[in-house]
Amino acid sequence: MPEQIAGVDEVGRGPLVGDVVTAAVILDPACPIDGLTDSKKLSAKKREHYAELIKTHALAWSVGRATPQEIDSLNILHATMLAMHRAVAGLDITPDFVYVDGNRLPDWSYPSEAVVKGDSLYPQISAASILAKVERDNDMVLLDKAYPQYGFAGHKGYPTKAHFAALAEHGALPCHRKSFRPVQAVLNT
Repeated sequence: MPEQIAGVDEVGRGPLVGDVVTAAVILDPACPIDGLTDSKKLSAKKREHYAELIKTHALAWSVGRATPQEIDSLNILHATMLAMHRAVAGLDITPDFVYVDGNRLPDWSYPSEAVVKGDSLYPQISAASILAKVERDNDMVLLDKAYPQYGFAGHKGYPTKAHFAALAEHGALPCHRKSFRPVQAVLNT
């Protein structure tokens, strides 16, 4: 049986609200998906298109998350590592090797390598990047529908002027990351 190689990436370490989302993907070498690249280099429409291709043609894929409460209690780095654990554990196939985008690896038993800019180098990581980005963007669209005054569909929870203005005017939501300084500032006023 050929080696099962998973790629893992995260989206959402920098935002002030919502889960940090990770994905793990094992692509099917017999069914390559042309054009995979870093999700940030693709339009939203192309990411959606690729996400469907990945879900249809990958040997296995999984999404992992860590909640704002976990981020607040663990810190964003450890919460991201927890979400990566969850993504890989959720795969239907146990990988023989895991490539992780970035410069750190979770503390796990899988043979693995951290690869800086791996989402541009390994299609498995590109696929994971795309799935995680689509998942988190969809979270922000749903949050925007629940709280339209915050503009989450536009800024995706990142610390923008519009988000700061909404925080100042409307306060923090339960899904805001209370350990993040701009949210703390609002809570302490």
